[in-house]
Amino acid sequence: MAELIWTDPALSDLDRIADYIAIDNPEAAQALVKRVFAHVEQVIENPESGSIVRELRSLRAYRQIVEPPCRVLYRIADEGKIYIVHVMRGEQLLRRKKLTRGS
Repeated sequence: MAELIWTDPALSDLDRIADYIAIDNPEAAQALVKRVFAHVEQVIENPESGSIVRELRSLRAYRQIVEPPCRVLYRIADEGKIYIVHVMRGEQLLRRKKLTRGS
């Protein structure tokens, strides 16, 4: 079983998305955060269950879980750890520098 580690930048990303949604619908924001955390838990048992990140095809250690409207990017480390490195809106373009902030 892998160890799941949320990086501070990824938590901040999710907070920003939830804060924006909460302006109009606090209940929807809270529900989204719960869904994201629940969906991400699946990688503990099966780290490779997430899809390959299309913008990072050459970096096979990176995968993603999609929980609309979010994409949750994670990195599978050699020591049995999984780092959640970035949470973004699905319609946004991925910037590689976002992956080096907290991983």
